[in-house]
Amino acid sequence: MIKLYHDTSFAIRKKITNAYSTSFSLGIRAFAKEYREPIYAIYGFVRLADEIVDSFHDFNKAELIKQFRNDTFEAIDKGISTNPILHSFQKIVNEYKIDHQLIDAFLFSMEMDIDKSSYQRNLYDKYIYGSAEVVGLMCLKIFVKGDDVKYKELEYPAKMLGSAFQKVNFLRDIRSDMDERGRIYLPDIDSPDKIDNNRKKQLEEEVDNEFKEALKGILKLPLGVELGVYSAYLYYYVLFQKIKSMDIKDLLKKRVRISNITKLFLLLKSYWQIKVLKIGFEQ
Repeated sequence: MIKLYHDTSFAIRKKITNAYSTSFSLGIRAFAKEYREPIYAIYGFVRLADEIVDSFHDFNKAELIKQFRNDTFEAIDKGISTNPILHSFQKIVNEYKIDHQLIDAFLFSMEMDIDKSSYQRNLYDKYIYGSAEVVGLMCLKIFVKGDDVKYKELEYPAKMLGSAFQKVNFLRDIRSDMDERGRIYLPDIDSPDKIDNNRKKQLEEEVDNEFKEALKGILKLPLGVELGVYSAYLYYYVLFQKIKSMDIKDLLKKRVRISNITKLFLLLKSYWQIKVLKIGFEQ
């Protein structure tokens, strides 16, 4: 009967992914079947932690995230949890030997969100590492299936991809982050009146470079995952181009979106484009 609990736990984290992110859901479906369950488990875990600090406004977030941290490592240590999301996550952590330091860094960034409303550069970089780069590294552990040499080779591009995705999210959600969460996710900016096109451009230059470095790694990924990762890359890259074309005043008024039809088109486009890019990369 334990298998029924395992299967149900994984079904729940898949439902969470589909409910919260159509873009990631499409990307995961492009993975070979063997990779889907583990990636769903990671997304379910990070989504739940994110919800605690972003949405549970009527509750003691500090207590909740502390308990979540304790429950996470207890689940990993014991190999089981009565929380289905943590149960599916611990199975993946233990099976793929995901470094506990990556999990600790992620949870530390979530804890920072509780009492931080803005970030100076050094803390900003630490926050980006914990909230995004380590998630990419967790996924990379799954992609390389224990190949430590391959992991080391792709570690930097994976971090750059996570960072680029996160910073695009910050630019896209700049208005809602301020209005709904009281946070500014632009480095060295502690008040809305300091947000201008120059600061926006500085962050965009970082993202441009990170996308370039990330692509080098995507083209070296195993066949079973490269399409899924590249489709997510292409979605965020198109979103980023829309953001770059906008004045900061307009970006502060509305959230930039990519329609579901366009997302599907980008997935189809990824199928042939990744092949062309890989041929050029290998020549």
